[in-house]
Amino acid sequence: MTRPGFHLAIPVDDLSRAREFYGGVLGLPEGRSDTRWVDWNFHGHQVVTHVVPGARTESGRNPVDGHDVPVPHFGLILSIEDFHELAGKLRAAGTEFVIEPYQRFAGGPGEQWTMFLHDPAGNALEFKAFRDESQLFAK
Repeated sequence: MTRPGFHLAIPVDDLSRAREFYGGVLGLPEGRSDTRWVDWNFHGHQVVTHVVPGARTESGRNPVDGHDVPVPHFGLILSIEDFHELAGKLRAAGTEFVIEPYQRFAGGPGEQWTMFLHDPAGNALEFKAFRDESQLFAK
């Protein structure tokens, strides 16, 4: 299945720290940039980090599956292998997880691995991996 790409612009307070995280920790290729923004190739999608001093990035939390999920958040659906590889990279980089990597809905519809974290500016990210990606919207 071919999906259209998305574009997302997010606030950061320090481009150097954004480069360390998005380029260094996540390993995303950097695209165009200026003194106040950087384009990132987020697995074929365009995420742009814009300098916005003092921006509030998390507006609340929502209880889901016994965890307080940060809202808003964004992320990717990865293969299970890529999910665990990324979790290892994040741990090696000393990332503090909002919600540690874990498996939810085991044996049921939508079985998946998920993890939540913040970038250095406080933007919440979720990465997940489905046992069967065709169950992405399964009830």
